[in-house]
Parts: sequence; structure tokens; C-alpha cells
Amino acid sequence: MPKMKSNRAAKKRFRLTATGKIKRDHMGTGHLFTGKSREQKRRLKASDLVFKGDRHRVKRMILA
Repeated sequence: MPKMKSNRAAKKRFRLTATGKIKRDHMGTGHLFTGKSREQKRRLKASDLVFKGDRHRVKRMILA
């Protein structure tokens, strides 16, 4: 039986924390910053956690 391959795109987008949760970055940080407020740009800098319902699917993609 062949080995499961991890999803390389997911490996670049998600990181595991020490407690097993999955961190992600926000969308909307690539370009078009002139239309966003200073507060919005500051909030987008911080990373966030993956929604609980998606954790199992994302973990399988990055650890397979």
C-alpha cells in the first residue's frame, strides 16, 4: 500500500501549536491596502486559529 502524501499547499499555510491546535494567517494581506483602515490592517497581522469543525480535515492534510 502506498504512503499517504501530505498536502504541500496546506503545509505552507498552516502550523501546529504545542497543544495541537492549528494556526493560520488571515486573508486579504497580499495587496490593496489603500482601501483598508489602519485598524483593519493591524488586526490582519495577527494569526488566528482554525475553526474547530475544520481542525480534523486540516490536520489530516498536513500530517498525512
